[in-house]
Amino acid sequence: MEDILFITPPFTQLNTPYPATAYLKSFLNTKKITSFQIDLGIEVILELFSKKRLQEVFNLAYENEKLGSYNAQRIYSLKDEYLKNIDAVICFLQGKNQTFARQICSDNFLPKASRFEQLEDLDWAFGSMGIQDKAKHLATLFLEDLSDFIVECIDENFGFSRYAERLGKSANSFDELYDNLQNDTSYIDTITLKILEDRLQEIQPKLICFSVPFPGNLYSAFRCAQFVKKSHPEIKISMGGGFPNTELRNLTDCRVFDFFDYITLDDGELPVELLLSNVLNSTTNNPDYKLFKRTFFKENDNVVYNNSSAKKDYNQADLGTPDYSNLLLDKYISVIEIANPMHSLWSDGRWNKLTMAHGCYWGKCTFCDISLDYIKIYEPIAATLLVDRMEQMISQTGENGFHFVDEAAPPALMREVAIEIIRRKLTVTWWTNIRFEKSFTKDLCFLLKKSGCIAVSGGLEVASDRLLALIRKGVTVEQVAKVTSNFTEAGVMVHAYLMYGFPTQTVQETVDSLEMVRQLFELGCIQSGFWHQFALTTHSPISLNPSEYGIVPQYKNISFANNDIDFKDKTGIKHDKFSYGLKKSIFNFMNGIGFQLPLQEWFEFKIPKTTIKNDFIISCFEEEEDFSTKPSAKIYWLGGTPLILEFTKSKRGKSKKMLQLIFHENSGNFEISLEVEKGEWLLNSLEKLAITENNSFTFSELKTDFENHFNDFELFWYSKPIQVLRDNGLLVL
Repeated sequence: MEDILFITPPFTQLNTPYPATAYLKSFLNTKKITSFQIDLGIEVILELFSKKRLQEVFNLAYENEKLGSYNAQRIYSLKDEYLKNIDAVICFLQGKNQTFARQICSDNFLPKASRFEQLEDLDWAFGSMGIQDKAKHLATLFLEDLSDFIVECIDENFGFSRYAERLGKSANSFDELYDNLQNDTSYIDTITLKILEDRLQEIQPKLICFSVPFPGNLYSAFRCAQFVKKSHPEIKISMGGGFPNTELRNLTDCRVFDFFDYITLDDGELPVELLLSNVLNSTTNNPDYKLFKRTFFKENDNVVYNNSSAKKDYNQADLGTPDYSNLLLDKYISVIEIANPMHSLWSDGRWNKLTMAHGCYWGKCTFCDISLDYIKIYEPIAATLLVDRMEQMISQTGENGFHFVDEAAPPALMREVAIEIIRRKLTVTWWTNIRFEKSFTKDLCFLLKKSGCIAVSGGLEVASDRLLALIRKGVTVEQVAKVTSNFTEAGVMVHAYLMYGFPTQTVQETVDSLEMVRQLFELGCIQSGFWHQFALTTHSPISLNPSEYGIVPQYKNISFANNDIDFKDKTGIKHDKFSYGLKKSIFNFMNGIGFQLPLQEWFEFKIPKTTIKNDFIISCFEEEEDFSTKPSAKIYWLGGTPLILEFTKSKRGKSKKMLQLIFHENSGNFEISLEVEKGEWLLNSLEKLAITENNSFTFSELKTDFENHFNDFELFWYSKPIQVLRDNGLLVL
């Protein structure tokens, strides 16, 4: 018997659990409150994609005469092949039986339906893949064919990472979702509820908390809550998470509380603690009696919002290390869907998820929900504590891959985390979201790579300086070009979030943005990207001041969800017509082709010629090198100890003793030569500057130490031997 059961309803990700419940469980551990967590999504997927259930799926499709399309007929005709292979394919995608990859990759082994028709086009994109990745991709197509069959013949609402998402998107009224919940349960509902009932019998919670991050989780959360209300009326039920945090802040429909007893907003730790206190001890002897934090419930047939508790939210440092216990970590499925290198990180591999900081340190972008606490309240976590948590999570999960899910990871904190990782000699792999700001120098990018950073994603948004200023992004295209180049040069993959249809954006600016993106890809500054159309959200600065951005919002009556707002752009431009051409072009750019084609080739309608010079991005790198170094800059040495050879150098009858320092690295070696005295000083200094030590030296301190022995530090610092070291691990941060 547990105090609380946390549930992530179907569906989020196949390859890794959504982290919200792990964060809440870790907090409750610090309060000695017992809890259990389940990811219903992965449990339902594993049940659905099993031989027993697939046999039922095929039988139902036949009995109900749903085999309408040629694709469905083909899959049904090959049902024995699907049934024979399904368990082995799932096992392989869980990281087991890796030798099965050779079978999967052999011709005519897996049954092929419509998803495999793209293989001929993608062969060149995947041609360099290893056999394991190729097998993952083929196995993914195998599952997607089955998914198409389920959508057509069994349940039109099914999706691997969402369920009935349409019912949750922009649902200003609860009517449609409510009406659907009065219908008979679907086939997938029955699987979900059977698993849920088994878990309830096992865990016997006093309070169930559903974490609903996305619209695609909403229907299942309500369906599960409906089931619990009917079958276990003694259990109290709450909902929190990303969806209610952003969309249910104006909730007024009482019918919602026929399903849930409570809905909480924003950080969940204190609200959940107070909920449990009221559930376990609903008497005046309880100091928290009828005191809540950011909580909706029904009272006297009205929806009330109670934020009466005077207690303050907990500091991030006090929440504990995310606890992934109870979750079926060895059962998640790694898939490779499309040839987008960043998207493959989302779906392939099991990542431990952490945040470096709560909220966003920038918090100014006009399209963003900066008025909400999850962005507005910025609170970083100390680097030593973060790396402590990383080590604890590695010990618990057996995985050393980390996805830092920050809105934008702070560069200074990234630097300190990287230094701490290197000092502890941890072998980890990590990636995160950033802003492309000038703090990301070549040296910082090199340091991040050395610590295990493999990728960053950031918002280039509209590649136009006028629009970037309107967005208040705080960057320019030139700055983005330099930063992305620094990351790429260090060996860190860069993904760019791209936006079109921003208010006041002209057709010319859309075309010019595409040209900027083309040049960035062609020069290798970015390796991955994705275009999405601007959406107006109710909590953004644009929504609060629409006239400043030339739009007219189309407001609706709100009784349930309130986030996306329809609007008219005064420019009258139909931006959605650019969608296909933008996405087609970037797919080709990611795969290294199409750079020489005129931009007109990507569109089926006439577009203006770009006004951007074809060498614009190259010109961003042509400014003279800055030879000034801040006195307070920290100096670190990432390399090892060199081999030392003494030799004598003679020139014009004069001889002097020299030291040759030979540095060996994983991929080769380099060497420098210095006069003996300066060479010995440098050797001693490199030992002090080694990043594995806990001390640190500033540029000013290093300069002072040098000038206690020699003259003219600047001449020495900018000499060729030091520049060789600067290119190979002597960092200025």
